[in-house]
Amino acid sequence: MDDYLRRIGAARPLHADLTALRDLQLRHLRTVPFENLSVHLGEDVVLEEKALIAKIVEARRGGFCYELNGAFAVLLRDLGFGVTLLQARVFGEGGRLGIPYDHMALRVEAADGSGPWLADVGFGDHSHFPLALDERGDQKDPAGTFRFEEGPEEGDLDLYRDGKPQFRLETRARALPDFEAGAWWHRTSPASHFTQSLVCSRLTPEGRITLSGRKLVSTVNGERHEEVLGDDAAVLAAYSEHFGLSLDRLPTAPERTS
Repeated sequence: MDDYLRRIGAARPLHADLTALRDLQLRHLRTVPFENLSVHLGEDVVLEEKALIAKIVEARRGGFCYELNGAFAVLLRDLGFGVTLLQARVFGEGGRLGIPYDHMALRVEAADGSGPWLADVGFGDHSHFPLALDERGDQKDPAGTFRFEEGPEEGDLDLYRDGKPQFRLETRARALPDFEAGAWWHRTSPASHFTQSLVCSRLTPEGRITLSGRKLVSTVNGERHEEVLGDDAAVLAAYSEHFGLSLDRLPTAPERTS
């Protein structure tokens, strides 16, 4: 866990309070990329705590929600937070919901009695800081205005960002193996957006940087910049420079598959 803290540039907090949780989430988002490269490198996605920590800490990789939030849960528990895994279904085009166990998020109890908090380092472009789960009013965040509303089924919460639905959260506690079917679907189904495209993305102090295939997109203080990288060497260099990923080969983008 000390290696994990060094991975995200954090000191071990003295107290498992909201201040520490906010700092840990922000540092995680800025250092560990949201990426689906394993899907296109032929790597398995193993939802076991040791495997998740090994990938993110030892291999210095990123991952998608199951991996990022699964590992973050291990770290938070080690630091004294109470953590519950929650499943969610993501809203897609036309308000259609994704599969069950579409997304993993974390309910976090802090030692200062605040919260409970929704902590999430695995939804890509999302809130920078934890959100108060019991709050039904607007919650301001650098990424926008967030709001929880009661869902159609008892215990469900719909999360909105700037008025747009993000995902439907089920508040019943889940275990890591519960998410295996969702993770398998996302890395194998032709209908999954993770099999259809490559993405590697990280929050920055000025905005965000994303590499999708050969296109490098950076947002700096609200201004978007795009660059198409010329060859494989340039793409590998970009993974290393911007995301700290040392790859020995490129993931095969769907459009390059024969």
